[in-house]
Amino acid sequence: MNILILSAGTRNKIVQYFKKAVGEDGAVIATDCSNLAPAVYEADKFYLVPRITAVDYLDRILDICRKERIDGVFSLIDPELSLLAKERERFLAVGTTPVISPWELVETCFDKYRMYQLLCEMRIPTANCYLKREDFAEALAEGKISFPVFVKPVRGSASINISKASSMEEIDVLFRLYDDLMIQEYMDGQEYGADVYIDMISGKCTSIFVKKKIKMRAGETDKSVSVKDGALFTLLQNFVEKCGFCGMIDIDIFEKNGIYSISEVNPRFGGGYPHAYESGVDMPAQVLNNLAGRENPVAIGEYREGVCMMKYNEIAVVNLKEEEII
Repeated sequence: MNILILSAGTRNKIVQYFKKAVGEDGAVIATDCSNLAPAVYEADKFYLVPRITAVDYLDRILDICRKERIDGVFSLIDPELSLLAKERERFLAVGTTPVISPWELVETCFDKYRMYQLLCEMRIPTANCYLKREDFAEALAEGKISFPVFVKPVRGSASINISKASSMEEIDVLFRLYDDLMIQEYMDGQEYGADVYIDMISGKCTSIFVKKKIKMRAGETDKSVSVKDGALFTLLQNFVEKCGFCGMIDIDIFEKNGIYSISEVNPRFGGGYPHAYESGVDMPAQVLNNLAGRENPVAIGEYREGVCMMKYNEIAVVNLKEEEII
């Protein structure tokens, strides 16, 4: 089994986990637009490719799929997920299966207001959101919402341009500075993260790993502890199966007064997935099973509770003396 990991960047652990899963009978190939992306050096082989905005980007990736006889491909960055989903048939035509949810669902995940609308339609608790400053002001006057609030891009990732606002004056400044913003209810409860796998053959949710977030850094979980809650498992299972997600997804959740609210959904491996893997949730093995035509058994909540994850800095050193640094 040969796996292609696109835009590997600094996600060294993901590459390592897939290398262990494929073993000696397969290979893990990685790509990035920079030879200073440490994760590519963990792969069996890597390719330097143009940025995903380049006209010939997709053709380059498809060429790699043909040349390396890639069975499955996935990306680790948000902007590339829609491309994979949209061009699914072109990948299948060269014998490669994109590990990604349907395009419309991926697009909904990246449009925070559309996701808010979907959650409301499904009657799943979530933070109130407003696209227009005037609608927020009206809700504020009616006592339906109060300060502080989050002001964030409708489409965005990695916590870029997200601000906490405590007055209309601050909101006005932010709306003048940035385009396509929305106002979201401030959620001050306990934050959780869930790593979820939905079988690509059966459509059933087969794994859910939940971590209680203890400390965040640059939009990612820095410290966390594994926990279990049957009610949350049921909420997430129903949500992902009804929506039609497939493969691995990452979900942000808040809990306040015993009520869980879904905040955001990312249809890819989350930055904190190593916590799930090290606690016993082997999603690379599930991906390989699906690519081989095998359904995975349902094993929701089958992991060790009370396991803590603590991220720390590491370095990679590579001699590029004879190469241009990109």
